[in-house]
Amino acid sequence: MEDQLRKRVIRVLQAWYRENARQLPWRDTRDPYAIWVSEVMLQQTRVEAVIPYFQFWLEQFPTLEDLANADEDLVLKTWEGLGYYSRARNLHKAARILRDQYGGQLPRDPGTLQSLPGIGRYTAGAVASIAFGIPAPILDGNLRRVFSRFFNITDPIQTPHTERLLWEIASQLLPDTEPGVFNQALMELGALVCTPANPSCEICPLAGDCQANMLGSQNSLPVRKEKRSLPHYQVAAAVIEYQGRVLIAKRPSKGLLGGMWEFPGGKQEENESLPETLRREILEELSLEISVGKNLGNYQHAYTHYRVTLHAFQCRQLSEDLQLNYHTAAAWVPEEELDNYPMGKLDRLVADRLREDRLSF
Repeated sequence: MEDQLRKRVIRVLQAWYRENARQLPWRDTRDPYAIWVSEVMLQQTRVEAVIPYFQFWLEQFPTLEDLANADEDLVLKTWEGLGYYSRARNLHKAARILRDQYGGQLPRDPGTLQSLPGIGRYTAGAVASIAFGIPAPILDGNLRRVFSRFFNITDPIQTPHTERLLWEIASQLLPDTEPGVFNQALMELGALVCTPANPSCEICPLAGDCQANMLGSQNSLPVRKEKRSLPHYQVAAAVIEYQGRVLIAKRPSKGLLGGMWEFPGGKQEENESLPETLRREILEELSLEISVGKNLGNYQHAYTHYRVTLHAFQCRQLSEDLQLNYHTAAAWVPEEELDNYPMGKLDRLVADRLREDRLSF
């Protein structure tokens, strides 16, 4: 990369950032812990959605030690609704490692940061550069888009070759002075100006040097491989009621929605009715025989790699000896106390339906 171009990009972008940066709560602190939390929350989540969660999180866990000492259910409950719950579990695990092995302090070295649960190369670079001023490159969706357009990269960005090239660009551009400001400036440019659709090239501070802008190719970049259609699963959930209480169970700590509480059930198999699905799943998971009653609603949600329609049914247990064959815990909970248990989006919708039905009587 031409040195004159590099210096111009750094100078122009840092000046633009100082004039145009949004006022965000994590930009008002130099606390590495708070910066780390914000970067984890911002992974695959819009800024507007993160702001209230970030503020609530720091009310619940003001320090790294508070987080390390917290119960996992409280951590997951505080995160509930933000999605991708492995982020919360990894924050909690990493906080305990930092408490026990690093004196409760985040290390400055990006390589050491990457050794912690849930911290990859991007998050390590962001924390090191923003919190400690260490020249560490970052690469996220915004930067992939900015670099692809600025350098007119026409290869699909999901390939290993293009990924290595983009990291090279991020490393070469990075200044030794105020690397955190520069990294944030690139992210801000992608969020506010070099947007996925209809970028605002007319106000972009880098427009004069942007190859895509000069070629008119900005709306066709970055190039992505064609997406496969997402599979769609039908899932049944059992609301097993007894004397004003309902049965919920805690998922294993690893995997999707790990550590969250749910109404037990599972995926419908071929040539199987939804009541048959429930009877099979509850017998497999909890060794309970049940009868399946009325439908309590159908709920839809899209995950990263598939979509789900969850069908909830009122159920009654026919046998007594509950066993945990899959879940790590189970509890009979009064409907009005379901809010105290961390749940994924679909199970929370079912719990809300139960509360609404109770209040309507």
